[in-house]
Parts: sequence; structure tokens; C-alpha cells
Amino acid sequence: MTGDRHLASVVTWVNHAYHIPDPLPPAEPGTLIAATDHGPDARLEGARRWTVLYHSTNARGANVAVSGTVLLPSGSAPQGGRPVVSWAHGTTGVADACAPSQSANLGSEVFAQELRALLRAGYAVTASDYPGLGTPGPHTYLVGADEGNAVADIVIAAHRLVPGLAPVWFAVGHSQGGQAALFATHAERRTGRQRLGAAVAVAPASHLEAMLAGVKASHVPSELSFAFYSLVGLSATEPGGPAGDLRSLLGPSAAATASRVIADCVTHSDPVLQGVDTERMLPLQGDQLRRMGERMGAYGDPDRSAITVPTLVIQGGADEDVPPAWTDEVVAHLRRLGSPSLVYRAYPGAGHEQVLGRSVCDLLAFLHAHGGTRPGPCTPSPSRQG
Repeated sequence: MTGDRHLASVVTWVNHAYHIPDPLPPAEPGTLIAATDHGPDARLEGARRWTVLYHSTNARGANVAVSGTVLLPSGSAPQGGRPVVSWAHGTTGVADACAPSQSANLGSEVFAQELRALLRAGYAVTASDYPGLGTPGPHTYLVGADEGNAVADIVIAAHRLVPGLAPVWFAVGHSQGGQAALFATHAERRTGRQRLGAAVAVAPASHLEAMLAGVKASHVPSELSFAFYSLVGLSATEPGGPAGDLRSLLGPSAAATASRVIADCVTHSDPVLQGVDTERMLPLQGDQLRRMGERMGAYGDPDRSAITVPTLVIQGGADEDVPPAWTDEVVAHLRRLGSPSLVYRAYPGAGHEQVLGRSVCDLLAFLHAHGGTRPGPCTPSPSRQG
């Protein structure tokens, strides 16, 4: 079934780091490096599951290796092949062990629930880990071009792995992945014969210029993980820049806490952060916060340019991680920039994760309206409040 006749290697890893050729040979984005066929996965609707390594490019135009997952529903494909949904995951962490491809549920049971709905609807699913999760270098957390390119390029890799997929694909993501899905709309030309039909961004990360200052002032210790991850993203995209040395930036005590958080994956009650003071953990001053925030916003805000493909933005009204007012502003700004086909749907009372289950039927209907499969009977599914 593998479409690339020259692909002979399987994916191997040690201590959660995938084995990548060193030096990485030049290749076009989407070229497969290795693939492992795991067979049917009962936890994901019996879909055939592969772990893949493939070529992509980062925001600086450098050739990078990225890992990810390809899922193919069981049963016969429809005439014309299965359309592809490129799923962009929410925050899982920045350590190699946090790569969703290494997890049975691809990083979260809430994510797996969404993927099962897509697979039941007949979509092939690709799920990029993004650069630096399981692959060399630090994870470029919230660096939009890196994520968007990876989300688009894994679609090319899937077509080389599985012949006969439909030419239409969709970018769908949540939180960090919602931001990635919006950036993927700018990478659609990379996919050549594969046409981006639409994008769906659920609670997309935004307002990166306010991230550090907002967390510092929040006095909510659990929010510090996003700030520390953002510093990793900044240091990864600006080697040798101001975020590169946490000890110099934060001081010994805060740097030690940050290092422990960075080495772990996302949990909803990280004991390392219980009872800590957000202002002491981020002892950054006004001008410093502003300059670092400006750089983060420049590479990560998803509303800096118009989106030309049909796009659905989804937001929970009770979201405490991505404030609804921020998403309101993102949508308004994208419309002012001239995004011609932007739909916005809010779900009152839905939290950051809960909104995935609440919106799933609307998501499937939107994909169908733009070239996706015809959904069967659908009931919004409960997701854990978050």
C-alpha cells in the first residue's frame, strides 16, 4: 500500500527522540524519511495507523525533519478516495516525550475523541507533531510558520504513503493547533495537487504579544506552563536571543522551576507549580516584556494577514485559556484584512476543551459544505470541562 517505492526504513527512537539522518539530506517538503505501519488501532475506530518522519521547512526556510501520525479508516474508500483532515494538536508540552505520535491517544483523550469522529465520518487523518517534538532541536512552540508548514507537509507525506487519497484536504486544530490551522492556510500552495478545501480553528492561540505579561499578572500558577513553553519557542526561533538562558533571564529559583516544567508534559494540576507566585516566576520588567512580546506576536499571531480559504473559527464562551474576547478580536481583524469566507461560531458555557465535543457536528457539516464527506447522524459529544 505504501506509495513511495524507495521508502525502506522504519521509524525508531531512543529516549523519545526519533532517529533522524545526520546530516539530514535535502529533500522537498512532504518527502517521507521513514514510516512504521502499526496496523489497525482499536482505540481509534480500527483505523490503520502509521508513525511517519517527513521533511518540512521552518520559518527561516531550513530543511527540518518532523514526526507525525497517519490514520486511515477501515473499510473501502469511496470513489475518488478519502479526503484528508490534517489535525493540529493543542499544547502537549515541549519535551520529546510530549510528541503526540508516541501516545496511544495522540496526546489527549479529548483529541482522540475528535479524531474518532473524523475517522467515523470517513476522513483519512494526518497529525503532525510539529518541529522539535520528538525530532532534533527545541520545539518551536507557537512559531506559526513552523507549525503551519508541518501541518500542510504531512498531507503530502500521506499521499506518498497511501495511494488513492482524494485531492482535497482540510486543516483542523485546537488551541495551539487552532493557531497552526490558520497558519496552514498560508502554506496551502505547498501541497500542489492537493487542494485545501477549508480550515477550522477551535479556540486558536493568539495575542502572543500579551502572553508573558498576562501570565505574570494573572496570579494563576497553572498558566505559567504556557509562559515557559513560549520562552522555549522564542529561544528556538532566535538562537542566542534573550530567552536562550533561562537562568540569566529568570534567576536561579524561577529557572529551576521552569526547567522542571519544560521537561514534563502537560497536566492540568502540575504539582511543580502549586502555590508559586507568577510575578516571582517571571521577574521580567515592562520594556523587556514588551520587546519579547512583540517578537512572539510577529511570528505567532494568526491574524497578521488575510485568509483566502473558507474558514470556521470556533470558540467556547467559558474558555479560561483562550479568552473569548481575544478570539472575537482575531476574527474581527481577519475580516478587516479582507478574509472573504470567515465564519465564527461561539458556544456559550463551553470551556477550552469542552468546546471540541460541543462543536463536532457543526465542524463536520462545515467540512462537507466545502468538499468533505457527507456526515451521518451526529450528536454533539460531551468533553471534559477545561
